Amino acid sequence: MQGIDKAAHRKADRAMTRLLAQVDGQRAATSVVTLGYAIDEWLRTSEHEESTRKTYLGYIDRSIKPVLGGLAVSKIDARALESFYTELRRCRTRCDRNPFIEKHATRAEHDCGTAGCRVHVCKPMAASTVRQMHAIISGTLTAAVRWDWITANPARIARRPKQKTPEPDPPTSTEAARLVDAAFEMDEDWGILVWVAMTTGPRRGELCGLRFSHIDFDAEIIDYRRNWVAGREKDTKTHQRRRIALDSETVVLLKEHRDRVKARIEELGGEFTEDLFVFTGVRSPDHHVPYSPNAVSQRYKDMATRLGIDTHLHALRHYSATELLTAGVDLRTVAGRLGHGGGGSTTLRVYAAWVAAADRKAAELLGSRMPKRVRKSAGDSKAS
Repeated sequence: MQGIDKAAHRKADRAMTRLLAQVDGQRAATSVVTLGYAIDEWLRTSEHEESTRKTYLGYIDRSIKPVLGGLAVSKIDARALESFYTELRRCRTRCDRNPFIEKHATRAEHDCGTAGCRVHVCKPMAASTVRQMHAIISGTLTAAVRWDWITANPARIARRPKQKTPEPDPPTSTEAARLVDAAFEMDEDWGILVWVAMTTGPRRGELCGLRFSHIDFDAEIIDYRRNWVAGREKDTKTHQRRRIALDSETVVLLKEHRDRVKARIEELGGEFTEDLFVFTGVRSPDHHVPYSPNAVSQRYKDMATRLGIDTHLHALRHYSATELLTAGVDLRTVAGRLGHGGGGSTTLRVYAAWVAAADRKAAELLGSRMPKRVRKSAGDSKAS
């Protein structure tokens, strides 16, 4: 019996050795997988919005693959990633060779004998862009861990550029009044677009994707539920719809706009329906195609420049938020109107200065309602 047990143990040991050898062989084979290949597999198996995927592909093809794409995933460590990020923050074209990436980077060159030659000037890549590339690399290496190509994700411990503190710069009340007046002078349709952007604070894609069916004129509510991006309709950025109350003046202006659009379409021989887009450009007078977000941004920027106001379309979203906070509207309500998640944490992070100002205003309000104390003079104190 003991001989049989020993033979069985030896057989089991040999089987275990073969299995371990197979596992080691598999790991050894996949350890030579390059980061470039891993990124391609990550993109193939991940779900991304079309616009996000397009942005990622630009970063991958222009910056990540030329430097790190040929390296085996098992050879990438935190130092390699931090060196890569540091180079990008110094110069987006990596004009000087870094000791680590010398074999993988190309020097930015120019021919001084060529007419019109310009001396190279280093331009650092924005910290937010580098952070997005870090997200791509980290996502890829996390997948590589799941697929047993590596045992740990070095991107989790690599130091990346700090996120810049948000610095919203909304137009002042006087500037906002000048902007909306100028918009209405240009044409009524453009004026109501700028007005709605100021009073409801939507993202530009949400504004362009708004249909008449999304406005409840009786309940005085606007429903931002769709987003127009890259020539197609999709969910909002947070994949949530939000219903925002409208003031009476905005309702009146939107009703007038609807009547104006209806008359225009009937004059063209068409039929008005509630499914038509609220805002559209000159290329779609029948309102079947919305205003292009890029065209809206550019037209607004041109208008502001003519007025001598340094601002942009997204600043109207800041204007809406800061005016509400300054007026004492609670943080959660403002966050809901803007479509921020996290129960107001995003709103607080972006508009901390205005929240603090509103808090000071609240403190003064409470203090003004307290009974006034009659202070005793020094002489009265001694007499008592």
